[in-house]
Amino acid sequence: MLPVAVDAVGGDKAPKEIVEGARRAVDELAVPVLLVGPPDLVGDTRGLDLLACTEVIAMDDDPGPAVRRKKDSSLIRAAESVRDGRASAMLSAGNTGATMGSALLRMGRIKGVKRPAIATPIPVPGSTPTVLLDAGANSECQPEWLVQFAQMGSVYARERYGLDAPRVGLLSIGEEPTKGTPLVKEVHALLRDAPGVNFVGNVEGRDVMTDDVDVVVTDGFTGNVVLKTLEGGMRFVQKAIMEALTATDELRAAFDVAWPALLPLVAELDPDTHGGAMLLGVDGVCIISHGSSSATAIVNAVRVAREMVEADLVGHLAAAVAP
Repeated sequence: MLPVAVDAVGGDKAPKEIVEGARRAVDELAVPVLLVGPPDLVGDTRGLDLLACTEVIAMDDDPGPAVRRKKDSSLIRAAESVRDGRASAMLSAGNTGATMGSALLRMGRIKGVKRPAIATPIPVPGSTPTVLLDAGANSECQPEWLVQFAQMGSVYARERYGLDAPRVGLLSIGEEPTKGTPLVKEVHALLRDAPGVNFVGNVEGRDVMTDDVDVVVTDGFTGNVVLKTLEGGMRFVQKAIMEALTATDELRAAFDVAWPALLPLVAELDPDTHGGAMLLGVDGVCIISHGSSSATAIVNAVRVAREMVEADLVGHLAAAVAP
Protein backbone atom coordinates (compact mmCIF):
# COMPACT_ATOMS: atom_id res chain seq x y z
CA MET A 1 0.00 0.00 0.00
CA LEU A 2 0.99 3.63 -0.26
CA PRO A 3 2.70 5.00 2.86
CA VAL A 4 0.89 6.54 5.82
CA ALA A 5 1.82 10.24 6.07
CA VAL A 6 2.75 10.89 9.71
CA ASP A 7 2.99 14.42 11.08
CA ALA A 8 6.39 14.11 12.75
CA VAL A 9 6.17 17.40 14.65
CA GLY A 10 2.62 17.14 16.01
CA GLY A 11 1.98 16.24 19.64
CA ASP A 12 3.39 16.80 23.11
CA LYS A 13 6.09 14.15 22.62
CA ALA A 14 7.10 15.07 19.07
CA PRO A 15 9.34 14.42 17.30
CA LYS A 16 11.10 11.71 19.33
CA GLU A 17 8.13 9.50 20.19
CA ILE A 18 6.44 10.09 16.83
CA VAL A 19 9.50 9.09 14.83
CA GLU A 20 10.13 6.11 17.12
CA GLY A 21 6.53 4.97 16.64
CA ALA A 22 6.75 5.39 12.89
CA ARG A 23 9.95 3.35 12.79
CA ARG A 24 8.33 0.60 14.87
CA ALA A 25 5.28 0.60 12.60
CA VAL A 26 7.49 -0.07 9.60
CA ASP A 27 9.41 -2.81 11.42
CA GLU A 28 6.50 -4.48 13.24
CA LEU A 29 3.63 -4.01 10.79
CA ALA A 30 5.46 -3.78 7.47
CA VAL A 31 3.49 -0.60 6.71
CA PRO A 32 5.41 2.09 4.80
CA VAL A 33 5.52 5.47 6.51
CA LEU A 34 6.24 8.94 5.16
CA LEU A 35 7.27 11.42 7.84
CA VAL A 36 6.24 15.04 7.30
CA GLY A 37 7.90 18.04 8.94
CA PRO A 38 10.73 20.60 8.85
CA PRO A 39 14.04 18.69 8.63
CA ASP A 40 15.71 20.79 11.33
CA LEU A 41 12.93 20.02 13.81
CA VAL A 42 12.45 16.36 12.93
CA GLY A 43 16.15 15.53 13.21
CA ASP A 44 17.03 11.85 12.87
CA THR A 45 14.35 10.14 10.76
CA ARG A 46 15.57 6.65 11.68
CA GLY A 47 15.94 5.83 8.00
CA LEU A 48 12.39 6.84 7.06
CA ASP A 49 11.56 9.08 4.11
CA LEU A 50 10.77 12.69 4.97
CA LEU A 51 8.45 15.05 3.14
CA ALA A 52 10.07 18.37 4.02
CA CYS A 53 8.12 21.51 4.83
CA THR A 54 8.95 24.78 6.54
CA GLU A 55 6.11 25.43 9.00
CA VAL A 56 4.43 23.86 12.03
CA ILE A 57 0.95 24.47 13.40
CA ALA A 58 1.44 24.49 17.16
CA MET A 59 -0.91 22.94 19.70
CA ASP A 60 -2.01 26.39 20.90
CA ASP A 61 -2.49 27.93 17.44
CA ASP A 62 -5.99 29.00 16.45
CA PRO A 63 -6.84 26.21 13.96
CA GLY A 64 -8.76 28.20 11.35
CA PRO A 65 -6.30 31.05 10.78
CA ALA A 66 -3.30 28.72 11.14
CA VAL A 67 -4.53 26.35 8.42
CA ARG A 68 -5.20 29.25 6.06
CA ARG A 69 -1.93 31.04 6.81
CA LYS A 70 0.59 28.20 7.17
CA LYS A 71 0.27 26.63 3.76
CA ASP A 72 3.64 24.87 4.05
CA SER A 73 2.90 23.26 7.41
CA SER A 74 3.29 19.56 8.14
CA LEU A 75 -0.47 19.11 8.46
CA ILE A 76 -1.26 20.74 5.14
CA ARG A 77 1.47 18.78 3.36
CA ALA A 78 0.31 15.50 4.92
CA ALA A 79 -3.26 16.11 3.73
CA GLU A 80 -2.02 17.05 0.27
CA SER A 81 0.00 13.85 0.06
CA VAL A 82 -3.23 11.86 0.48
CA ARG A 83 -5.11 14.03 -1.99
CA ASP A 84 -2.34 13.72 -4.58
CA GLY A 85 -2.02 9.95 -4.26
CA ARG A 86 1.37 9.99 -2.59
CA ALA A 87 0.06 8.58 0.69
CA SER A 88 -2.84 6.31 1.60
CA ALA A 89 -3.70 8.05 4.88
CA MET A 90 -2.63 10.87 7.20
CA LEU A 91 -1.98 10.72 10.94
CA SER A 92 -1.28 13.42 13.50
CA ALA A 93 -1.09 13.78 17.29
CA GLY A 94 -0.98 17.55 16.93
CA ASN A 95 -3.59 20.30 16.98
CA THR A 96 -6.93 18.49 16.55
CA GLY A 97 -8.79 21.41 14.99
CA ALA A 98 -5.97 22.09 12.57
CA THR A 99 -5.74 18.41 11.63
CA MET A 100 -9.43 18.41 10.85
CA GLY A 101 -9.19 21.71 8.98
CA SER A 102 -6.23 20.56 6.90
CA ALA A 103 -7.94 17.30 5.95
CA LEU A 104 -11.18 19.07 5.08
CA LEU A 105 -9.47 21.85 3.11
CA ARG A 106 -7.08 19.68 1.10
CA MET A 107 -8.81 16.28 0.91
CA GLY A 108 -12.36 17.57 0.69
CA ARG A 109 -15.60 16.01 1.89
CA ILE A 110 -17.18 12.79 0.68
CA LYS A 111 -20.05 13.69 -1.63
CA GLY A 112 -23.24 14.01 0.38
CA VAL A 113 -21.58 14.54 3.77
CA LYS A 114 -22.92 17.59 5.58
CA ARG A 115 -20.18 17.77 8.22
CA PRO A 116 -17.27 15.46 9.13
CA ALA A 117 -17.28 14.00 12.63
CA ILE A 118 -14.58 12.71 14.97
CA ALA A 119 -15.22 9.08 15.91
CA THR A 120 -13.44 8.04 19.10
CA PRO A 121 -13.30 4.46 20.43
CA ILE A 122 -14.25 4.32 24.12
CA PRO A 123 -12.82 1.17 25.78
CA VAL A 124 -15.29 -1.36 27.16
CA PRO A 125 -13.40 -4.06 29.11
CA GLY A 126 -14.29 -7.51 27.81
CA SER A 127 -16.07 -6.19 24.72
CA THR A 128 -15.50 -4.12 21.60
CA PRO A 129 -15.08 -0.38 22.19
CA THR A 130 -18.03 1.98 21.88
CA VAL A 131 -17.68 4.42 18.99
CA LEU A 132 -18.49 7.93 20.24
CA LEU A 133 -19.18 10.63 17.66
CA ASP A 134 -19.03 13.52 17.27
CA ALA A 135 -16.19 13.87 19.77
CA GLY A 136 -15.38 17.49 19.02
CA ALA A 137 -15.55 18.49 15.36
CA ASN A 138 -18.90 20.34 15.48
CA SER A 139 -19.90 22.12 18.67
CA GLU A 140 -23.34 22.99 17.29
CA CYS A 141 -25.24 20.57 15.08
CA GLN A 142 -28.35 20.29 12.96
CA PRO A 143 -30.58 17.20 13.21
CA GLU A 144 -29.67 15.81 9.79
CA TRP A 145 -25.98 15.98 10.68
CA LEU A 146 -26.49 13.64 13.63
CA VAL A 147 -28.37 11.23 11.40
CA GLN A 148 -25.34 11.14 9.11
CA PHE A 149 -23.08 10.67 12.13
CA ALA A 150 -25.14 7.60 13.00
CA GLN A 151 -24.80 6.26 9.45
CA MET A 152 -21.06 6.88 9.32
CA GLY A 153 -20.49 5.58 12.84
CA SER A 154 -22.32 2.38 11.91
CA VAL A 155 -20.10 1.84 8.89
CA TYR A 156 -16.99 2.55 10.95
CA ALA A 157 -17.99 0.13 13.73
CA ARG A 158 -18.78 -2.52 11.16
CA GLU A 159 -15.51 -2.20 9.27
CA ARG A 160 -13.22 -1.71 12.25
CA TYR A 161 -14.78 -4.09 14.76
CA GLY A 162 -16.57 -6.59 12.53
CA LEU A 163 -20.07 -5.85 13.84
CA ASP A 164 -22.81 -6.88 11.40
CA ALA A 165 -25.48 -4.50 12.68
CA PRO A 166 -23.96 -2.07 15.20
CA ARG A 167 -26.45 -0.86 17.80
CA VAL A 168 -26.75 2.93 17.65
CA GLY A 169 -27.82 4.99 20.64
CA LEU A 170 -28.58 8.71 20.87
CA LEU A 171 -27.03 10.35 23.92
CA SER A 172 -29.65 11.98 26.13
CA ILE A 173 -30.66 12.50 29.77
CA GLY A 174 -33.10 9.61 29.79
CA GLU A 175 -34.12 6.58 27.76
CA GLU A 176 -37.61 7.88 26.96
CA PRO A 177 -38.11 9.55 23.54
CA THR A 178 -39.61 12.58 25.32
CA LYS A 179 -36.36 13.28 27.23
CA GLY A 180 -33.64 15.65 26.07
CA THR A 181 -33.20 18.93 24.24
CA PRO A 182 -35.31 19.89 21.21
CA LEU A 183 -32.38 18.76 19.03
CA VAL A 184 -32.26 15.33 20.68
CA LYS A 185 -36.02 14.85 20.36
CA GLU A 186 -35.97 15.74 16.68
CA VAL A 187 -32.99 13.49 15.98
CA HIS A 188 -34.67 10.63 17.84
CA ALA A 189 -37.65 10.80 15.50
CA LEU A 190 -35.41 10.91 12.42
CA LEU A 191 -33.21 7.99 13.52
CA ARG A 192 -36.17 5.64 13.85
CA ASP A 193 -36.47 5.56 10.05
CA ALA A 194 -32.86 6.29 9.04
CA PRO A 195 -31.50 3.81 6.46
CA GLY A 196 -28.49 1.79 7.49
CA VAL A 197 -28.94 2.53 11.20
CA ASN A 198 -29.85 -0.09 13.83
CA PHE A 199 -31.27 2.49 16.23
CA VAL A 200 -31.90 1.24 19.78
CA GLY A 201 -33.13 4.54 21.21
CA ASN A 202 -31.78 7.01 23.73
CA VAL A 203 -28.83 6.08 25.94
CA GLU A 204 -27.33 7.89 28.92
CA GLY A 205 -23.77 8.75 29.85
CA ARG A 206 -23.48 5.69 32.06
CA ASP A 207 -24.11 3.45 29.03
CA VAL A 208 -21.11 4.62 27.01
CA MET A 209 -18.67 2.21 28.67
CA THR A 210 -20.99 -0.80 28.55
CA ASP A 211 -21.69 -3.47 25.95
CA ASP A 212 -25.32 -2.34 25.65
CA VAL A 213 -24.56 -0.08 22.67
CA ASP A 214 -21.93 -0.02 19.89
CA VAL A 215 -22.23 3.55 18.57
CA VAL A 216 -23.21 6.62 20.57
CA VAL A 217 -24.23 9.73 18.63
CA THR A 218 -24.22 13.28 19.97
CA ASP A 219 -23.15 16.82 19.07
CA GLY A 220 -19.44 17.66 19.18
CA PHE A 221 -19.67 19.85 22.28
CA THR A 222 -21.36 17.18 24.37
CA GLY A 223 -19.22 14.42 22.90
CA ASN A 224 -15.99 16.18 23.75
CA VAL A 225 -17.16 16.85 27.32
CA VAL A 226 -18.06 13.16 27.68
CA LEU A 227 -14.69 12.08 26.27
CA LYS A 228 -12.63 14.37 28.52
CA THR A 229 -14.73 13.48 31.58
CA LEU A 230 -14.19 9.77 31.00
CA GLU A 231 -10.45 10.29 30.48
CA GLY A 232 -10.13 12.34 33.65
CA GLY A 233 -12.28 9.96 35.65
CA MET A 234 -10.29 6.90 34.59
CA ARG A 235 -6.99 8.62 35.41
CA PHE A 236 -8.28 9.64 38.84
CA VAL A 237 -9.55 6.15 39.67
CA GLN A 238 -6.35 4.52 38.46
CA LYS A 239 -4.23 6.88 40.56
CA ALA A 240 -6.41 6.41 43.64
CA ILE A 241 -6.25 2.62 43.35
CA MET A 242 -2.48 2.66 42.89
CA GLU A 243 -2.03 4.88 45.94
CA ALA A 244 -4.36 2.74 48.06
CA LEU A 245 -2.68 -0.53 47.07
CA THR A 246 0.82 0.74 47.82
CA ALA A 247 0.10 2.59 51.07
CA THR A 248 1.75 -0.03 53.34
CA ASP A 249 4.33 -2.77 53.01
CA GLU A 250 1.62 -5.41 53.30
CA LEU A 251 -0.47 -3.82 50.58
CA ARG A 252 2.56 -3.40 48.33
CA ALA A 253 3.31 -7.11 48.68
CA ALA A 254 -0.25 -7.96 47.69
CA PHE A 255 -0.09 -5.46 44.85
CA ASP A 256 3.06 -7.11 43.45
CA VAL A 257 1.16 -10.38 43.29
CA ALA A 258 -1.99 -8.87 41.74
CA TRP A 259 -0.31 -6.53 39.25
CA PRO A 260 0.34 -9.11 36.48
CA ALA A 261 -3.37 -9.98 36.48
CA LEU A 262 -4.30 -6.28 36.25
CA LEU A 263 -1.98 -5.48 33.35
CA PRO A 264 -4.40 -6.59 30.57
CA LEU A 265 -7.12 -4.36 32.01
CA VAL A 266 -4.73 -1.41 32.29
CA ALA A 267 -3.67 -1.90 28.68
CA GLU A 268 -7.29 -2.12 27.51
CA LEU A 269 -8.15 1.18 29.20
CA ASP A 270 -5.02 2.95 27.90
CA PRO A 271 -5.87 5.36 25.02
CA ASP A 272 -2.55 4.46 23.37
CA THR A 273 -3.86 0.94 22.79
CA HIS A 274 -6.65 2.14 20.51
CA GLY A 275 -4.57 4.32 18.20
CA GLY A 276 -6.65 7.47 18.29
CA ALA A 277 -9.82 8.75 16.69
CA MET A 278 -10.84 8.90 13.04
CA LEU A 279 -12.22 11.84 11.14
CA LEU A 280 -15.22 10.44 9.27
CA GLY A 281 -16.60 12.25 6.24
CA VAL A 282 -13.45 13.54 4.56
CA ASP A 283 -12.36 12.00 1.27
CA GLY A 284 -9.46 10.04 2.72
CA VAL A 285 -8.36 8.24 5.86
CA CYS A 286 -7.39 10.71 8.61
CA ILE A 287 -6.37 9.48 12.06
CA ILE A 288 -6.27 11.95 14.97
CA SER A 289 -4.14 10.65 17.84
CA HIS A 290 -4.13 11.89 21.41
CA GLY A 291 -1.88 14.89 22.05
CA SER A 292 0.22 12.92 24.54
CA SER A 293 0.60 9.92 22.21
CA SER A 294 3.59 7.67 22.83
CA ALA A 295 5.45 5.61 20.26
CA THR A 296 3.07 2.74 21.03
CA ALA A 297 0.08 4.95 20.22
CA ILE A 298 1.61 5.83 16.86
CA VAL A 299 2.18 2.17 16.04
CA ASN A 300 -1.46 1.41 16.81
CA ALA A 301 -2.66 4.45 14.89
CA VAL A 302 -0.72 3.32 11.81
CA ARG A 303 -2.31 -0.11 12.23
CA VAL A 304 -5.79 1.43 12.25
CA ALA A 305 -4.93 3.53 9.18
CA ARG A 306 -3.79 0.43 7.29
CA GLU A 307 -6.91 -1.53 8.25
CA MET A 308 -9.26 1.27 7.21
CA VAL A 309 -7.47 1.77 3.89
CA GLU A 310 -7.58 -1.96 3.16
CA ALA A 311 -11.28 -2.09 4.14
CA ASP A 312 -12.04 0.81 1.74
CA LEU A 313 -13.78 2.61 4.59
CA VAL A 314 -14.07 5.84 2.59
CA GLY A 315 -15.87 3.99 -0.20
CA HIS A 316 -18.30 2.40 2.24
CA LEU A 317 -18.95 5.76 3.91
CA ALA A 318 -19.69 7.31 0.52
CA ALA A 319 -22.21 4.58 -0.21
CA ALA A 320 -23.89 5.01 3.18
CA VAL A 321 -24.48 8.77 2.79
CA ALA A 322 -25.07 8.89 -0.97
CA PRO A 323 -27.87 11.35 -1.83
